[in-house]
Amino acid sequence: MLHDQGGGCDHIEVLLALAYRLVRGLFGLLTVLIRSDLSKDVELLVLRHENHVLRRQFGSRPQWDHVDRLWLAALSRLIRRCRWAEVFPVTPATISRWHRTLVRRKWTFTDRRHPGRPCTRRPVKALIVRMAQQNPTWRHRRIQGELARLGYPIAASTVWEILHAAGIDPAPRRAGPTWQQFLTAQAHAIIACDFLVVETIILKRLYVLIFIEHGTRRLHLAGVTAHPTGAWTVQQARNLAIDLGDRIAELRFLIHDRDPLFTAAVNAVFTSEGLRVITTLPRTPRMNAICERFIGTLRRELLDRILILNERHLTFVLREYLIHYNGHRPHQSRKQRPPDIATQPACDVTDLNDLRSIHRKPVVTGMINEYHNAA
Repeated sequence: MLHDQGGGCDHIEVLLALAYRLVRGLFGLLTVLIRSDLSKDVELLVLRHENHVLRRQFGSRPQWDHVDRLWLAALSRLIRRCRWAEVFPVTPATISRWHRTLVRRKWTFTDRRHPGRPCTRRPVKALIVRMAQQNPTWRHRRIQGELARLGYPIAASTVWEILHAAGIDPAPRRAGPTWQQFLTAQAHAIIACDFLVVETIILKRLYVLIFIEHGTRRLHLAGVTAHPTGAWTVQQARNLAIDLGDRIAELRFLIHDRDPLFTAAVNAVFTSEGLRVITTLPRTPRMNAICERFIGTLRRELLDRILILNERHLTFVLREYLIHYNGHRPHQSRKQRPPDIATQPACDVTDLNDLRSIHRKPVVTGMINEYHNAA
């Protein structure tokens, strides 16, 4: 209602401005008719010269509003057509077009009893676009059917036009799911691995092989070594397969990069268990994003805040962090649940006014804190 009232006020202001300028123009016209011919001719010459000077200086086309067009079109009826080019600052074709527009508006009316088909509401348009993005194989008629089931009857042609305007192919010819859609759909069946490089206090380089399950975000520490080889990597892969036990049957894909340490023998260990090995493209860390993100988290939370003495020290620290990561650290993708907890335990709301009800437990050599409710 506020929008309608504002539009009505604007319409009234335009009409008042039009009436004022028309009355002013009529009084000016009467003044010109009373004056002598010589005085009018001299004024016309002065105005023409001024108009010529302004055109030469600025060169841009003047901006005419509706009132200006109406006034000039009305005055054009009082002057012969052959003199329009001399009198008016616009071309005769422009004045004729303005006059035709006035005539067309005069005879144009809207039958409010039959307003026509209403426009499609924005929420419905947004829902159509969202359905197309979330379901790449759905065509415009499939989306129309889904909307009808939800109680939004709409023509298939309208769905087609909305998708076309949004830059989405209404009749999908898309070549399969994107990499993100694939990872999301197959997260429960994917395990990824990568090497992590750590420098000790004496600048000795150590290599850590980690595995992480996409679905549960469960972390596996395969091993730490200063001299990684293909045979060592194969042995760590076998150890992981043994540790997973029957759970390895739930996995279908293994993702790793093109590191030479991931030899054909390493891939054979997993293919023998029924997994399909997917190698990422060169210099494309986003294809192994979850593993890369964990490495960044590990560095920020632990490795950048502690000095590693040797291989034994690094193994001890990482195993402590492994217990914290899988058993306590919340994950947004799991609704703030740790990997080893299937459902968030229900507990009463703690009165934070009494901070003694919250206990702090330092873990991982005191570098990380865990908080628990008092028993």
